Amino acid sequence: MIASKTDNAPNPLLVFNCHESWVYQLNALGYPMDIIVGLPGRYTAGWDEKIRPVPAKSRLVSLGEVRSSKKSYHCIIAHNVTDLMDVKDRKDPKLLVIHSTMEGRLTAEKTHVDPGEMKRMLNRYIALIRGHVVSVSRLKGDSMGFSEDIVPFGADPDEYPKYSGEKACGLRISNFFKERGEILMRDLHRSAFDGLPVRMVGHNPGLPGVTPSENWAHLKSLFQTHRFYIHTADPKLEDGYNMATTEAMAAGMPVLGNRHPTSPITHGVSGFLSDDPEKLRGYAKMLLADRELAVEMGRAARRVIRERFSLVRFRERFLESIQTARTRCGI
Repeated sequence: MIASKTDNAPNPLLVFNCHESWVYQLNALGYPMDIIVGLPGRYTAGWDEKIRPVPAKSRLVSLGEVRSSKKSYHCIIAHNVTDLMDVKDRKDPKLLVIHSTMEGRLTAEKTHVDPGEMKRMLNRYIALIRGHVVSVSRLKGDSMGFSEDIVPFGADPDEYPKYSGEKACGLRISNFFKERGEILMRDLHRSAFDGLPVRMVGHNPGLPGVTPSENWAHLKSLFQTHRFYIHTADPKLEDGYNMATTEAMAAGMPVLGNRHPTSPITHGVSGFLSDDPEKLRGYAKMLLADRELAVEMGRAARRVIRERFSLVRFRERFLESIQTARTRCGI
């Protein structure tokens, strides 16, 4: 059950568990957290420790506990309208985080609805509850109609072991890669990398032999030892990077991918980009044969993370987003 806070303890954040890797970075904010688990529609009922350990100063709670508790929260952080509806009777400040484009969401769900009407309904509901919306990227904010507050996720290169690139093998981290094939350009991935030593890691029941990492320490070791990282995505549906891409870069890995306007990779400096699968295959072979080149490019990738995806910057900007949510709620 949820315990009452002590007189001097800050009110915690209430966070719906939807993206363990994204929720885990909220550690940087310094607040205790209650994390709602047991939500429907997920491949696991609880917190998936194969992705991240449970964040420090956090407790896993049920939605029923939250609904019956009179505890106050500094802010409620939701990931979709269903989350917001689940806590509609609570008076705490509410912050909705946009993690996907409208186009990508409709593609993944194979839903045929009017995107404009969905945006209008979401805007009306956010106004009704006096909530605030933050988007993890400009592309996703523009797509969903919420570009006022953009807070990219962050990574800290100092949290990763020194990159070695000792394994002449590429790496890609993805859950449900087969099901999200159109979004992640599965055909380009296959044309470019099939037959080459590339390891896929993640929850992928549709892909035989593909398994998740054992835990966060194991995932870090994969970033440390593999030669390059892969990210491909349709520019109309998804960003040219995701959290795993920034983590790989923070760990010192060069990245291979398609030419995407939002890619953080500079071609020939921190990785290689091409829409031609034969060229991508050639770049992969080059890195597989030249560990020193991978190390050099990985150093450039780490610098990009320090400059553009700093965890300190994430903390500063997301705390501002929470304060905006509190102000809009009248606190």
